[in-house]
Amino acid sequence: MKRSLFLAAVATLAGTSALAQSSVTIYGRLNTSVERQKDGDESITALQNNASRIGFKGTEDLGGGLKASFLIEHGFNVDTGAQSGAAFWGRESWVALEGGFGRVRLGNMGPTAAYFATADYISMHNHDTGTSSDAFYRYPGDVRNTIAYNSPNFGGVTFDAQVGLAESTNPRKTIVLAANYVGGPLHLGASYVTAPNGPVALGFTGDDKNSEFGLRALYEMGPFTVGAYFISNKIEDGSGVDAKRKSWRLSGMYAMGANEFHLNYGAAGALEAGGATIIDKASQFTAGYNYNLSKRTKVYAFYTQVDNKGDNVTGGTYYVSTPGTKFSSIAAGVRHNF
Repeated sequence: MKRSLFLAAVATLAGTSALAQSSVTIYGRLNTSVERQKDGDESITALQNNASRIGFKGTEDLGGGLKASFLIEHGFNVDTGAQSGAAFWGRESWVALEGGFGRVRLGNMGPTAAYFATADYISMHNHDTGTSSDAFYRYPGDVRNTIAYNSPNFGGVTFDAQVGLAESTNPRKTIVLAANYVGGPLHLGASYVTAPNGPVALGFTGDDKNSEFGLRALYEMGPFTVGAYFISNKIEDGSGVDAKRKSWRLSGMYAMGANEFHLNYGAAGALEAGGATIIDKASQFTAGYNYNLSKRTKVYAFYTQVDNKGDNVTGGTYYVSTPGTKFSSIAAGVRHNF
């Protein structure tokens, strides 16, 4: 009996020790807006979900400077309660080991390190979600089945490398390289992606090669923050007829107490191959206002417009169902983080 009590006490102490060295956090975001959307000549009033999600993340201290961690994240639509995306944990799902060498993750990374180094970094007004999200970033490659590495911080510089395994006879993998620098008010980023497959909807196949190079800068000047990126995309079909496109975006924010005022403008050149236009050029303008009720909750409003300049031969590429028309939305919403 005494021995049983002793073993129970030891087990309790061991369990307490393990719990003290590990933690699990539930987190998420609910973000929805009421919008008047116009697609060409057609208008609707809609309740718009803006990338709402719930996630679980945790760490365990393994001793000797080594940590284990994980993250799983589920996307859902606040307006209907339905799952967003085909996979339940489709936003992110990975397990990692971290130490003085950096961090190695295995799993589904969600958007690539290239996206976080460029487009996401300057999307300040509504976290690059919903109808006012960046219409022109192409998301080349596939970061499921990915091995990812995050370096330690070297004087403000960090490096990321990702390899998305093809898991097929196609030898091409998604390879992502990114670098970020933070030095006081100055933030810089650069990215490179090479991946199989151009967009199937545009007539490309698994034998094609998709590549992207990007640069980003952001500077903070007291209440003002300004940022910009430049991205060059190329799709090679193996026959020497390459499709190319360049895009850029400029964004600014002025913060005054709980108030934020936002402006951003982006443009994409035509995606052209062999002298023929596959997708015409377009531009996007967004003006937004945020009022932060707390660190976790805000109310906001914005107006966004995407102008498809010419005959978009594919239709629907930049939010529109009719080639060569405009998309616009005026919105008011609430975002809550937990």
